[in-house]
Amino acid sequence: MQKTVNILNKRAKFDYEILDRYTAGIVLTGTEIKSIRLGKAAITESFCEFNDGELFVINSQIEEYLYGTHYNHKAKSERKLLLNKKELKKLFKDSDNKGLTIVPLRLFTNEKGLAKLDIALCRGKKNYDKRESLKEQDTKRDLDRIKKSF
Repeated sequence: MQKTVNILNKRAKFDYEILDRYTAGIVLTGTEIKSIRLGKAAITESFCEFNDGELFVINSQIEEYLYGTHYNHKAKSERKLLLNKKELKKLFKDSDNKGLTIVPLRLFTNEKGLAKLDIALCRGKKNYDKRESLKEQDTKRDLDRIKKSF
């Protein structure tokens, strides 16, 4: 059995209010999937955008494969996401609303070894919302410490 890969976008939950979640497949080349299986990818600064009715993830970083030849891939390029037509139409309609964006949350490999991307329809948080999330995290951490001591 293969080692599962789980690359998270930790900033997404802090910077955005998550409204809807989807799991999408990614169109990759051979060297890209090899780099992902080695854990050499980052999705922290990436976002999703529609181009001619198709959804692409932009600004995702997948490092070049170390043992690749001249057929190696580019580190930052657009990668097509695979979703059902119904999901694509719903996302396209919802993303047209002002203030909503599509952000990748997690890059992982499933039990078959295929790379998948969890994406979410999000609304950006204001500064006071971010302060509230920090307060909630602090109180939760304090409660966990108190529970642990008993």
